[in-house]
Amino acid sequence: MDALFNSIDAVNSWLERFGVKFGIYKNGTFKEQLFPYDSIPRVISKEDWDMLEKGLSQRVKALNMFIYDVYHDKKIISDGVIPPEFVFSSSGYMHECEGITPSMDVYAHIAGIDLVQSKDGDWIILEDNLRIPSGASYPMIARSIMRKVYPEIFHDKKIVDNRNYGEMLGKMMDEVNTGGLNVIFTPGRYNSAFFEHSYLAEKSGAVLAYPGEIIVENDTVYYLGLHGNKQKVGCIYRRISDEYMDPNSFVSDSLIGIPNLLQAYKAGNVALVNALGNGVADDKGIYYFVPKMIEYYLKETPILHNAPTYLPYFKEDYDYILNNISKLVIKDVAEAGGYGVIFGRDLDEAKLEELKALIIKEPRRFIAQEVIDFKDLEIYDGDEGKTVERKADLRAFVITGKETKVWASGLTRFSRNPNSFVVNSSQGGGFKDTWVLGE
Repeated sequence: MDALFNSIDAVNSWLERFGVKFGIYKNGTFKEQLFPYDSIPRVISKEDWDMLEKGLSQRVKALNMFIYDVYHDKKIISDGVIPPEFVFSSSGYMHECEGITPSMDVYAHIAGIDLVQSKDGDWIILEDNLRIPSGASYPMIARSIMRKVYPEIFHDKKIVDNRNYGEMLGKMMDEVNTGGLNVIFTPGRYNSAFFEHSYLAEKSGAVLAYPGEIIVENDTVYYLGLHGNKQKVGCIYRRISDEYMDPNSFVSDSLIGIPNLLQAYKAGNVALVNALGNGVADDKGIYYFVPKMIEYYLKETPILHNAPTYLPYFKEDYDYILNNISKLVIKDVAEAGGYGVIFGRDLDEAKLEELKALIIKEPRRFIAQEVIDFKDLEIYDGDEGKTVERKADLRAFVITGKETKVWASGLTRFSRNPNSFVVNSSQGGGFKDTWVLGE
């Protein structure tokens, strides 16, 4: 344990040296900050991981089937499993994607599934991230640095090696590639996760491309290399939101998109990782229905469960929320990164009444959940010179190409605020390595 404590400053120093930072815009100003690393790992037993692997794979398979169905036959809607209002009113639903069939029918090539472990040991799904989930690079590089700083920590320990994520990513891109280069498309240096873009390009063997370096001619996508040489592109791992990807089809004044990309995608001439339109499935309102998707598409019982969730769309849930709002957590379905999360217990009566009025006015905008008193993990408090306990979640990464596979690692994020349940990096949280134990 002493070696772990002693490694904290050394690892954080190397992370800073390598530019492992997280950028945020605050009050119109871009600011980069370190994503603080804590060297006490989260340890997951082989028994727990085997269950998580099966449950996460099951969930992502069902979500992929749902997205295909939504943009094609819409059977889950016509069969009354999900109300049409929850699909077509979602901010993530894109009518421009109707009828488009991506390479190998895969939509969510990379899924970041956020879980917490309750104090009784149960794992609970909090959120599905299917658009451009980030975070895999941080445990990758932290483990790599840790091996250099204190290699003896990993001697004789049955920890599954997590250095294969780049290989998994590159293999998946090869599998869905329609012919040509694999490209990681970044908006550039001032994106919050730019470090990750460049790091994953290096580890996967893909080309890191910037706006202006990718063009479309005759429904074919090209990368403009040195001296303007054109090379055909077969797969784009895009780190830009849907609405900015093609100024000729979506936001017209986007300066970071690729004109006419949608036409090339419709023609089947390029794979987009992740697919356009995935936001319809990671809408927090749709989250409520994922267990039903698993039963509907796979004819299986869900292995992993959602947090107890209520939709004000349904009368019974609506009444429950309004009568119990002070003990629930309310989430705005359109927000991400820890924003739009309101704990009823933190509000006075006037603010509770304001929140009730918002829910009554816009019931589709919110979900409510029971507060999960999830497991605290130890972190080392350098100021105090001792360990303290803080709330922590786990973002698991699920990769889908020919098969659906779960990376035996993940991003464990923790709150540095002793009174906070919000662990996101954008909210000042830190991260630690996740050790999955093997045989």
